[in-house]
Amino acid sequence: MKRTVLVRSVLTLAASFVALTAAPHLQAQETTDAPSSVTIGNIVVEGTAYDSMTIRSTAPLIIEFDGDGDLRKECNRGARFDAETHFGRNGQLTDREYQMAKTAWSYFEKRFQPETGLVNAVGSYPSTTLWDTASYISALVAAYELCVIDKRDFDTRATKLINTLRNLDLYQGEAPNKVYNAKTGEKVNYANEAGEVGMSALDIGRMLVWLRILKERHPHLANSVDNIPMRWNFCNLINDDGRMFGSFKRGDGTTRYVQEGRLGYEEYAAKGFALWGFDVDRALSPEPLDYTNIYDVKVPYDGRDPRVFKNQNYVLTEGYILDGLELGWDLPSDIENDGETASHGWRAEFANRIYLVQQRRFEQTGIVTARSEHQVNGKPYFVYDTIFADGYPWNTLDPTGEYQPDRSAIAAKAAIGMWALWETDYTDLLFESVADLYEPDVGFYEGLYENGNGFIPLQSSNNNGIILAALLYKVQGPILKKANNNTQTWDMAFNGTDIRDNKCHPNKMIKEVPCCGCENPTRIDPVIPVEEFIYCRPVLTGGEIGATECQPTEHELAPPKVRKVLNQSCPIPSDDEQ
Repeated sequence: MKRTVLVRSVLTLAASFVALTAAPHLQAQETTDAPSSVTIGNIVVEGTAYDSMTIRSTAPLIIEFDGDGDLRKECNRGARFDAETHFGRNGQLTDREYQMAKTAWSYFEKRFQPETGLVNAVGSYPSTTLWDTASYISALVAAYELCVIDKRDFDTRATKLINTLRNLDLYQGEAPNKVYNAKTGEKVNYANEAGEVGMSALDIGRMLVWLRILKERHPHLANSVDNIPMRWNFCNLINDDGRMFGSFKRGDGTTRYVQEGRLGYEEYAAKGFALWGFDVDRALSPEPLDYTNIYDVKVPYDGRDPRVFKNQNYVLTEGYILDGLELGWDLPSDIENDGETASHGWRAEFANRIYLVQQRRFEQTGIVTARSEHQVNGKPYFVYDTIFADGYPWNTLDPTGEYQPDRSAIAAKAAIGMWALWETDYTDLLFESVADLYEPDVGFYEGLYENGNGFIPLQSSNNNGIILAALLYKVQGPILKKANNNTQTWDMAFNGTDIRDNKCHPNKMIKEVPCCGCENPTRIDPVIPVEEFIYCRPVLTGGEIGATECQPTEHELAPPKVRKVLNQSCPIPSDDEQ
């Protein structure tokens, strides 16, 4: 016998309703013209035996079995992005990968603070930063899209978190403090005691990336999301030449503002500000730039001397993989959602070098390598596990600059991030190194020590959030989908008043009209010329050079030649520009 059921909403089949007389046979049927469907064979419903039962649904379909049935949830929330292809791995999650998503999400269930909607940055310690909270938003978005949680859980958590972020006590009344008590939401110092320590432009930039993703994917939350940065004063965070500044509190209670960011992280965080309309061109530029040769790979690093500028130029994986997973190595102004062309081409080129040099190290030394900053158990508690820093390759440093070689590790977030962005035999090895490195119902460990001292017995919001983002990337490509065309509160609020100017908010409602009578500006050549594109094919767009066909082998293609033409005549202004 055969029975067909059409389902219009999420359906849960429990053991009390469905009894299996034999091992269940599950067949997913997907067509472009009909609802998604699942067929279950050899089934007994209310005492009657059937050869099979087919469930069709035009909405997200979830099936759960209590007892011994081993049937994973089927989800079609990401179907709207299925036709899009992107760098690296493409396709639905396997059963093993879906279990990894559930495991990573378990950290955010275990360390959730119901009073504030925040999540602890590390383990049971109730402290967090904006960077780690952005990683929680990353996890929340991915867990919903991958059907680990339902919309009710997503909305409940999102609205609670937005409420807390909207009402944070700000550093000196300007912007978020570097650290907050996750349980109470109050400003704290690094000892989690009441107080304030300063602002981090990098942390704020990452938060702005994820606030933009949140409101693009969920327009019903956009107005609430916009109200978060509307309270912030950006005057001291972005200066007139487009650089980002953080701050710290001196011993005498005064504030010092300092330029923040180095190559890799600086451009990623700057994109967060640019997505909200801020002019951060200087921070988006790779200059000053230098290179070091490691295993015949020309590795880029920040050219500012740490001895002069008192800031290390760590070369790490994380800033590049976050840019790839979340933004597709695209310019903030790019609205094409093309996952196979990176409009911010040099970022994709440099990311390929950062990946390749780690593969080369493994090939030459046998050391499985996936380098990023990470937590460690015991002192110094945190290390920058670098590809290059302070003049040396593979340099592992604590925050004081002390060499900590025994703390170098295969960082789980770096390994899974590279696995998602590059489909190679080496990233398959990285995946196997960390895919089962977790504690059930608590989340993934930070990583695996390179020297054989086992795993790092700590879980963190950043690590588990990035792993979830990497799994979502495999299914849907770059996570920022610029699809919300609604009028934005962020653009419209306080127009006609001086509030925007007082807080240095961008004003989208004012448009500069080109002056054809003015002297033509000199064309500025790209900072990274086409000759530097070794692992990606350059794409000439008339402005910034894009990149495509990125892979960890030299493309050996001659650079395209630029065709010079005379300037066109000035266009006639439209009525609204006159």
